Amino acid sequence: MTKIKPFKAIIYNQDKLNNLSSVVCPPYDIIPPQAQKSLHDASPYNFIHILFGKDISGEDKYKRAAIYFKDWLKNEILVQDERPAIYFYSQQYKVKGEKKTRLGFISLLHLQDKNSIYAHENTRLAPKEDRFKLIKQVKANLSPIFVVFKDNKRIIQRVYKQYIQEKKPFIDIVDDEGVTHKLWRIDSPETLGRIQSSLAGENIFIADGHHRYEVACAYRDLRKKKLSAFTGEESFNYVMSYFTNTDISGLTILPIHRLVKLDTTPDLDRLKLSLKEYFDIDEVKDKTRFFFLMEKGGRTEHVLGMYKDKKYFLLRLKNIKILDKLIADKPKEYRSLDVSIFNHIILKEILGCNLEDKDNLTFSAQAQEFIDEADRDPLAIAFFLNPVKIQDIIAVALNGNKMPPKSTYFYPKVWSGLVVNKFD
Repeated sequence: MTKIKPFKAIIYNQDKLNNLSSVVCPPYDIIPPQAQKSLHDASPYNFIHILFGKDISGEDKYKRAAIYFKDWLKNEILVQDERPAIYFYSQQYKVKGEKKTRLGFISLLHLQDKNSIYAHENTRLAPKEDRFKLIKQVKANLSPIFVVFKDNKRIIQRVYKQYIQEKKPFIDIVDDEGVTHKLWRIDSPETLGRIQSSLAGENIFIADGHHRYEVACAYRDLRKKKLSAFTGEESFNYVMSYFTNTDISGLTILPIHRLVKLDTTPDLDRLKLSLKEYFDIDEVKDKTRFFFLMEKGGRTEHVLGMYKDKKYFLLRLKNIKILDKLIADKPKEYRSLDVSIFNHIILKEILGCNLEDKDNLTFSAQAQEFIDEADRDPLAIAFFLNPVKIQDIIAVALNGNKMPPKSTYFYPKVWSGLVVNKFD
C-alpha cells in the first residue's frame, strides 16, 4: 500500500531573501558545467552550494555542503515550517508555443521493502555514490524524486479547484526557461487525510530521480542497522517526492538524443549502406521538416533520425522482429522501445560500440546542441529519438523491467531548493 505523509519543510526565509529566483536551481543532474559556475556566482546562498558543490583540491565538498546547510539554518537563511504540510505545486510552461500547466504536490513517500512503487530505468553506480556521500553528511532530502500515478479519483484536480486556485501561493517564481513555479501549503487535517487515503491504493511510478530513490533506500538500510529498535516510521524511512498524474495534457516527456564519437572519421556512404540492412532511409534537406516528419512518423512506426555532414536522415525500421533475435532475452515492451533499437542495432551492431562506453556517448534533450557538435567534430554523429510514451513506461515498469539509462526526460523539471526534507 502506498503511504504518504505531510512534513515540516525547510524553506528559504523570504524576509531575508526576497528574490528566490537567485537562490533556487535545477536538479543537479541536468546542470552543465557552465551553468554550474553561473549558479555558484548568482548568490552565496544559491542552493547549488549544498546540492552540487564545486570540486576544490583538499576539500571534502560533502562535508562543506553539510556546514553550509547547518549555518544557513542557524542564521535563518533557511527556516522550518511550524506545521506539517503537503505542498501543492503548479508549473506553467510552453512546449512548441503551446501553453501547458502541470499540477502536483510534494509530500513524503514511505520506503517500503515490497510495495507498489515501480522504477523503469536502470541506474549507474557513480551518481549513486555521489548522492550517497551527500545524504550521509546533510541528513536530508535536498530534491524530491518525481513520481506519477493514474489518479483515477482525480484528487489533484479536486484539491486544486476546492482549496488552491483562489489562494495566493507562498512561492511564485519564474526560471530561466520561462517556467512559472508556484507552491501552496496544505495543512488542513481533513484535506491531508483525503489526499493520503486517495493515494493508498495507487501504483506509483518513478519518472525522474531513480538514483535518488535508490540512495534513499540505501541510507535507510544504513541507519536501520545502527538501531536497536526499528519501527519503520523513523524520518529516514521516507523520501521527499513530487506527485503528478499521467494526464498527457499537462505531462510532457521530451526525447533524449545521442551524440556518438567514433575513433575514426566515419564514411557516410558506407554507414548508410550498413543502415539499409535494417532501415529505410530518407534524406530530408530542411531541419524543420525533418523533425516534423520524424515526430509524425513516430506515432505509427519506429523512426529515428541521424545528422552527419550537414545532412538529415530519417531511419524507418523495416521490421521490429529484428530485435527479437538481437535481444531475445528482453521482454516485448523493452524490445519495442526506440532507445533499444538505437542501442542494439545502430550503436552495437552497426557502429560496433560498447553500450557501457560512456566516454564516447553523450546525451541531451537539445537537438541543436548535437547538430552544432556534429558540425564541429568530424568524428561525431548525431542521432535523434522520439519521446517515450507514458504508457510504454508503465508497461515496462509493471512487468518488473528497466529501460536503458537516459530513456526519458520529463519536462519541466521540479526545481531544487523550493522545499527540503530534513531528517529528525
